[in-house]
Amino acid sequence: MARLLMPMSMLSLLSIGAIFGFFYAWVCSTMWGLDATDPRVAIKAMQAMNASVRNPVFFPAFFLTPVILGLTAFIAARQNCRRSAALFAASAVVYFTGALLVTALVNVPMNDALAQVIVPTDESLAAETWHGYSAPWQFWNTLRTLVSGLALLLTGLAIYSLHPEAS
Repeated sequence: MARLLMPMSMLSLLSIGAIFGFFYAWVCSTMWGLDATDPRVAIKAMQAMNASVRNPVFFPAFFLTPVILGLTAFIAARQNCRRSAALFAASAVVYFTGALLVTALVNVPMNDALAQVIVPTDESLAAETWHGYSAPWQFWNTLRTLVSGLALLLTGLAIYSLHPEAS
């Protein structure tokens, strides 16, 4: 089990880093770009992106990250690396509650509702539809990003705490 701790720590860092980066990209580029375009285009593009994100490449980073973090916490605890174990576990809980659950309970229902929208041909009606979706969606996505960033920080601290001089 001792030989698993460092590879699992790196896998934990990679997985939480990947999902943080995914959410971050939506904050600082994707949604700003969609907000800057014709709202009819924005609605159609968001519908297409939401439909395409449910894929086997996205699955491990989104769904397996808390599992990987939890397993790493377990391995660290078995190695008597209590501080690291606690930090890995905290990272798993923070990500699960503040990002994965928020996604499932807020963002996915918003995405599903947008998927049912027939894109209005009238630009002002499309703008009303888009702005009613975009602003709240971005609020919740920013929360997911901040929470994932905190989980990434906790994971980094957990890895740092594995070194004897860090104690």
